[in-house]
Amino acid sequence: MKICVVTAFVNLLEGPLNESIVKRAREKRLVDIKFFDLRDFTDNKHRQIDDTPYGGGPGMIIKAEPFFRAVEFIKESEGFNSPEVILMTPQGVPYNQKQAKEFTKQEELIFLCGHYKGVDERVREGLVTREISIGDYILTGGELAAMVVIDSVIRLIPGAISDLDSALTDSFENDILDCPHYTRPEDFRGMKVPEVLLSGHHANIAGWRKQKSLERTRSRREDLFK
Repeated sequence: MKICVVTAFVNLLEGPLNESIVKRAREKRLVDIKFFDLRDFTDNKHRQIDDTPYGGGPGMIIKAEPFFRAVEFIKESEGFNSPEVILMTPQGVPYNQKQAKEFTKQEELIFLCGHYKGVDERVREGLVTREISIGDYILTGGELAAMVVIDSVIRLIPGAISDLDSALTDSFENDILDCPHYTRPEDFRGMKVPEVLLSGHHANIAGWRKQKSLERTRSRREDLFK
C-alpha cells in the first residue's frame, strides 16, 4: 500500500507516523508513507497557500491550485493509476471500522489536509473522491484526522500486528463494543477478576464475553445495539 499525505504542516505527521505499529509496518515494507508540503506547489515567492474568500467573511481559504499541482505531481512521480483522494473535513461522511476495512483493499491513497477556514470548493469538485469526518467537532486542520484514519487502516494490514485475531475482536469489528478484559494480578486492591475467566471453560468464557459486549453496547451505544 502506498499512502501520500498533502499538508502545509509536515512536521505534525512525521513523528507520530513513525512510531509503534505504523513504524513496524513501514519497516516491513507493508506500507509506504510519504509526505508532501503543500507550500512546495505554490507559484509565489512567499509560498502563500491561502487567500480571502470571495463574497467576504472571516477566515482564510486554501487555494485550489496548490492541491491540484500536488496531486498531479504525486500521480506522476509515484506512478498512481486510480488513487482514492481523501479530503479530511467535518463535512465528510462519518468514519467507521467498515470504511477502514474498505481502505485496506486499496493500493493507492492520497490524503488532503485542509486548514484555516477551509479549502476552495473546486478541490472537492475536481480532485476528491471521498470526504471523511472523524467526528462532530472542529480541529485546527486535517492532519490529526488523517493520522487517525491512516493508523486505523494500517493496523488491519496482515502482518502489521503480531496477532491479527486480537484486532478482529476489537470494538466495532462486529458492530458492537468490546467486552471487559483483565490481566494479572487476580486481585488488585480488592477488585477481583470475574470467576468465569479463571474457570478454563472456553464455552462459558465466550458466552460471558458476548453477553458483556452486548450489555456494554446497549448502555453506551444504543444506536449500535439497535
